[in-house]
Amino acid sequence: MSATSPRTILDDDVLAALRDRAIAADDDNAFPLGDLEDLRELGYLRLHVPRQFGGGGLTLEQLVHVQKRLATAAPATALALGMHQVVTGIARTTHERGDASMDWVLREIVDGEVYALGISEAGNDAVLFDSTVRAEPDGDGGYRLSGTKIFTSLSPVWTRLCVFGRDDSDPEHPRLVHGVVRRDDAGITIHDDWDTLGMRATRSCSTTFDHVHVPASRVLATLPVGPNAEPFTFAVFANFLLLIGAAYLGVSERALRIAIDAVEQRTSLVAGGAPLSDDELVRSDVAELGIPHLSALVQLEATARDVDEQAAHGSAWFPRLTAAKLQATTVARRSVEGALDLVGGAGYRSSHELSRLSRDVLASIFHPSQQRSVRRTFANWLLGPVNRPDAQRAADD
Repeated sequence: MSATSPRTILDDDVLAALRDRAIAADDDNAFPLGDLEDLRELGYLRLHVPRQFGGGGLTLEQLVHVQKRLATAAPATALALGMHQVVTGIARTTHERGDASMDWVLREIVDGEVYALGISEAGNDAVLFDSTVRAEPDGDGGYRLSGTKIFTSLSPVWTRLCVFGRDDSDPEHPRLVHGVVRRDDAGITIHDDWDTLGMRATRSCSTTFDHVHVPASRVLATLPVGPNAEPFTFAVFANFLLLIGAAYLGVSERALRIAIDAVEQRTSLVAGGAPLSDDELVRSDVAELGIPHLSALVQLEATARDVDEQAAHGSAWFPRLTAAKLQATTVARRSVEGALDLVGGAGYRSSHELSRLSRDVLASIFHPSQQRSVRRTFANWLLGPVNRPDAQRAADD
C-alpha cells in the first residue's frame, strides 16, 4: 500500500482510538488533545507541506482523501485540524504559483506551529470580502487589529492565527489586510463561549483583538474590499471549500457504513427472518444514498486535482469550487438522515453514533459558501450581474 494512502497514514487502530475519543470530547465539550498528539506524531500537521520544506508532500487531492478518512472517525477533529491544513494549502498554492511570500509559513508548520483561521464575524455576510475588524496602519508596513472573530476553531491549541481586517485609512480605497498573529501577542482574548449542538470538539471560540500588532513581516496580503479573483483569494477559497467538503464527505461515508451494517444485521419478521439487505425497497434506499455520495466524491476529487494541476478554468473556478463544497455538505446531511431511517429507532438513542453525526453534520449549513451564496455565484457566472437602472443612475450621478 502506498505511503500516501489514507489507510497507511491513518490505519484502523488509529481510527478506533480517534472514534473513542470523539465520544468523550462531544460529551465534555472539549478539544481532544490526544487526537492532536497522535496526529502530530504521525506527521499529519505537515502532510501537505511540499517535500523540499520537510513536509509530507501530499497533493490537495491526496489530502482530501486523508481528511475524509479522518472524519469517518472524528468529524470535529477533522474539521478543526482541517483549518490548519487550509492554511498549509494557502501557503502551498501560493508557492506553487511562483510566489514565495508565504514560504515562511510552511517552514513554521514543519517546525511544529499549529495554524488556525479567523475569518467569520457576527453580522458580516460578505465573509472574506469585507470585515468589521479594524486594521490601523502602524506606519512601518504593519497594522493593529481591533474587533472580534467568531467560530475560531482550535481555540485551545492554535499557536498562530491567520486573521484579516479592514484598513480605512484611505476612505476612497479601503483595503482588507490579511496577516498572522501569535498566541502570545498582547491584546488577544479567547472567550470560553463554545457550547453548540454539534461539532463541539472543534472548540471554535470567539476571539477578540484589542490593537493586536501585526508587523509588516507577518502581513500576508492586502486586497480590495468586495469580490475579487486575486491569487490569495483563490488560494483561500480553493483550500477552504475543498477541505471542508472532504470532512463532511467523511461523515457521509461513515453514515453509509453504519446504514449498510445495520441492514445486513437487522432481520424482517414479515419476511421470515430474512436480513433487511435482501428487501428490494431497502436495497433501493441504500442505493439512493450511495449514488449522490459517490457523485459528490468524484466532483471533489476532480476539483482538487484541477487545483493541483493549475487547470485554466478562469471565471469558472469559483462556481466549481463552491459547487463542490455545497454538493459534499448537502449529500452528507442526506446520508445521515437516510442512515437514521435504515438503522431504525436504535439510531435515535443519544448513545448511538448516528445521534452525534446527526448533530455534527448540521454545522455544514453554516460554512461558507452557503447555498444562497452559491446560487448567486452561479447566476452571475451564467447570466452576468444584475443590470439595475436605478443602480446605474446612482453611479452616473
